[in-house]
Amino acid sequence: MAGSADEDSGITDINVTPLVDISLVLVIIFMVTAPMVVQSGITVTSSKVTESAGKATKNEGVQIKITSKSILVDNNKIDETKFFEIVKQKMDANTKKLVIITCDNDAEHGRLVWVLDQSKRAGAKTLSIMREDKVKK
Repeated sequence: MAGSADEDSGITDINVTPLVDISLVLVIIFMVTAPMVVQSGITVTSSKVTESAGKATKNEGVQIKITSKSILVDNNKIDETKFFEIVKQKMDANTKKLVIITCDNDAEHGRLVWVLDQSKRAGAKTLSIMREDKVKK
């Protein structure tokens, strides 16, 4: 009977095997996904339209102007449904894969993000975002 007290007591040691298994799986997941996170970005440069010595000149890439009412590609007003095809054609002809986006103060943030996304899908490797200052009266 003296031995039965030891047999009835529960296991009080912590089993660390499941903890080690889960930790190793998480390490493997992070190792696989880390290169994808690092390689997903594109280069973005910024300068003002009025500056003469900016980081990008206007004749080096595709010029996109975003206003509150429309989108212009190389000073031609286009329909948003044809935006991707037009920018894709211009990116194929452009060796630097540069897109210069000019926004006025009334442009919506969502429209700018949409243009950035579509430009990246069309093959842009470098983006230059400029803000056009309104002429003060």
